[in-house]
Amino acid sequence: MQPTTHALLERAGFRPGMSCLEVGSGSGDLAFDMAHMVGPFGKVLGTEIDETKILLARADAAALNLTNVEFQLSDITREHPDPDFDFVHARFVLTHLSDPLHALVNMRKALHPGGVLVVEDIDFRGCFCYPDNAAFAAYVDLYTHTVANRGGDANIGPRLPSLLTAAGFENVQMHAVTPASVDGEAKLLAPITLENIADAVAAEGLATVAELRRLVAELYEFATHPGTVVSAPRIVEAWGRSRSRPKA
Repeated sequence: MQPTTHALLERAGFRPGMSCLEVGSGSGDLAFDMAHMVGPFGKVLGTEIDETKILLARADAAALNLTNVEFQLSDITREHPDPDFDFVHARFVLTHLSDPLHALVNMRKALHPGGVLVVEDIDFRGCFCYPDNAAFAAYVDLYTHTVANRGGDANIGPRLPSLLTAAGFENVQMHAVTPASVDGEAKLLAPITLENIADAVAAEGLATVAELRRLVAELYEFATHPGTVVSAPRIVEAWGRSRSRPKA
């Protein structure tokens, strides 16, 4: 994701010296990149709901000697940081939320008037492989239904522009990318993802543990077979600017 996300940030107006908020910062990889990009006169705050990831990110930031990035335990669905930011970014956050519009409004409240919001999220209907593979099709179906059963939307990507507009953003733009590969670790995204959501899938009664183990094994076999093609979900990128205060 690094090349496409960096290109997106630049397209949306990311520049040195900015004050930036990274919502759903995980273990901090992108926040670290952003900290390098804003330079010593900028700052980055990463927020995350998983305390373990916050601790890992803080430790890595110290090891990298990054003094312009901080990490904070915070839930954008419940609160928003002070309106102290020029730029807010969130990747693969809204897909999991039952009320993504509320989260976007909170992100807007964290921005200075005229600040920029950038979101990236998935459209699982854009997944593909070659040749057709039954295990891959089952993976797409299981992921989509598990997210839906838990209140999210695995196909939220195309909704992003309208959601940004409804949340009070102007000059909304969009772009879409679909990472795909014939070799390398990117092809392992499907089996690794299914492994990680296996407990949730089983808890929803969508597949048995034995069925999931079989599917994961088939996905690994397919991914490592020479000549096969595996894609990630289609990723929709959308960005807009918060409304400036009206002139007196």
